[in-house]
Amino acid sequence: MGQKISPILIASAIGSVLSLAGRAEAAPLVQCAEQERCYGVVKAGRNDCSTATTACPGSAKQDSQKDAWLYLPKGTCAKITGASLTPGTPPAKK
Repeated sequence: MGQKISPILIASAIGSVLSLAGRAEAAPLVQCAEQERCYGVVKAGRNDCSTATTACPGSAKQDSQKDAWLYLPKGTCAKITGASLTPGTPPAKK
């Protein structure tokens, strides 16, 4: 039916996996950029977390919703027109 796999090939594969695992532990930690909440820049349904009226990510009802936010690298929000570091008034219920 199938080809027979030699024990040497299996041992070699296992050794390769174990050596890679050892290298992963020794790798330096990656440090992420400092983040801040940026309000009023999300697309509908694409916010990172809660809004003033909901507790779930992805719950923004409209684009640029003033109480919905995204995490952005620190300093980026101040460069975006219409963005704010503080939440605005949520949209009126229809």
